[in-house]
Amino acid sequence: MLHRLLSAFGGLCAAISLFAAAAPSTSAARAQGADAKGVDKNAPVTHSPAAQQVDEYAEAQRAVAGPAGNPECVWLGRRVVSLLWRDDLDTAFRHLDLYDRFGCPGGHIQAAFRCLILNAGSIDPKASDSLNARVGACWLNPTKPAPPPAPAASAAPPKATAKH
Repeated sequence: MLHRLLSAFGGLCAAISLFAAAAPSTSAARAQGADAKGVDKNAPVTHSPAAQQVDEYAEAQRAVAGPAGNPECVWLGRRVVSLLWRDDLDTAFRHLDLYDRFGCPGGHIQAAFRCLILNAGSIDPKASDSLNARVGACWLNPTKPAPPPAPAASAAPPKATAKH
């Protein structure tokens, strides 16, 4: 019974991701057919949050070989790594159970978490965006070290020392 429910859920997720991937191209086609007077071709393209998520999943599928690049593995895996970082182990383990049930590779979680730990020096604990960005970068390439944090600007200029 549970197996059938999870299979149906997986099919639903796949259908939603395919629909979401097709939706931006449909709206782009409508925009091309619209009156060209009101459209600035040089204006930057703004994406909705849903379109940005689809772009992130497409980028992950290009960057990560195998099932770790599948949208469901990316979504669950990033959540597990973030939850582990925040010491929410109970929730992390529940997500990890789902991650395993979808056939996602556990080794990628381990590598991404290792990357996060080794490169966590500049993560602001109060800014969830910096954690999410670092988790996303470690998910896409867990073996690539993150760039070193920028040196902190000093409040006072350095004093010159006098030689005696």
